[in-house]
Amino acid sequence: MPEANTGQGSMETQERLTDVARGSAPVLEQLAAMNLDTLDNSGLDEPTYHLVRLAALVASDAASVSYLVNMGPAADAGVTLEQAQGVMVAISPIVGSARIASAAGKILRAYGVAGAIEEAEEG
Repeated sequence: MPEANTGQGSMETQERLTDVARGSAPVLEQLAAMNLDTLDNSGLDEPTYHLVRLAALVASDAASVSYLVNMGPAADAGVTLEQAQGVMVAISPIVGSARIASAAGKILRAYGVAGAIEEAEEG
């Protein structure tokens, strides 16, 4: 017989998502280490660098957490929502509407998680 849902699982899931969003998960620490010098080595200015990474996330149908991890630094670098939308419009004929729709949903979920974390930290 299935056990009653006490909410414990959802709390653990939220705690794990919070750890991931804050970058305190070991896998994300490794990913961060892999990316240490890529901006400098790319020869691109910082906003362009982040827009190119966004295009790669869309093209590879990346997971929501990938957008969460990448779009925060992009916003900090001055990348606007309009610029991110412009990238998606520019690459849509190449990657297709399914990838664009998938990315849009994942970006919204990532921002939802980020917003929930900010609210929890403020409250």
